[in-house]
Amino acid sequence: MCRHLAYLGPPRSLRALLYAAPHSLHVQSWAPRHQRYGTVNADGFGVGWYPEAVGPRAPEPLRYRRAMPIWGDASFADAARAIVSGCVVAAVRDATVGFGSEESGAQPFRADRLLFSHNGAAKDDEALHAGLGHPAPPGALDARAPVDSAPLFAHAVRSWRSSGDLVGALAETVRRAREHSEGRYNLLASDGEAIVGTTAGDTLFTSRRPGEGVLLASEPFDDGPDWHRIPEDSVVVADHERTEIRPLG
Repeated sequence: MCRHLAYLGPPRSLRALLYAAPHSLHVQSWAPRHQRYGTVNADGFGVGWYPEAVGPRAPEPLRYRRAMPIWGDASFADAARAIVSGCVVAAVRDATVGFGSEESGAQPFRADRLLFSHNGAAKDDEALHAGLGHPAPPGALDARAPVDSAPLFAHAVRSWRSSGDLVGALAETVRRAREHSEGRYNLLASDGEAIVGTTAGDTLFTSRRPGEGVLLASEPFDDGPDWHRIPEDSVVVADHERTEIRPLG
């Protein structure tokens, strides 16, 4: 239904992260190689990035979203040359049947220092909304978006705010979502200090290259041997030093 990525490492331009590779997220918007549900991701795109940190904690992220294919926004492709960050979350969207392609549905969603993306779909979005969507977290306006990802985001924000544990928050969100509806719940998030993803119905790969940082992505950007597929029903967390994969539970 979508393709998404998260990057953590030395500062790189958004142009390098989203456009430069042979099978970049830009290319995946019209020619994904591992997408099993849907064929074209033309219903919007978004990217969130953290400006240079001041002090020990990352600042709140900035974000750009559009309700159009990423290939149609030449101005952003040009501006992406000058936007540099050491932590990025981005997605291209194939809207779930029954939901529109307005900008509010484009991810990543944002709350405080959190960036969040969902690749997948819920079979019963009404049950998911009733079970996880309330109460809407204060200040997290994306939790009210008219899309099946919104209640997942709402629950993840509540859990993360209460625990400070992003890995636990995403894993618990998937477990709770499955109690209310069948679905595919590949989640991806960052707090500016680590990147975290779940594999729950769709693909996720990781790559770490010396001096180039670490990536989590729905599919590889190239045919390099450093890409590794994350097993199904896993949660993966990566920081500047290591990548750890755990059972989703």
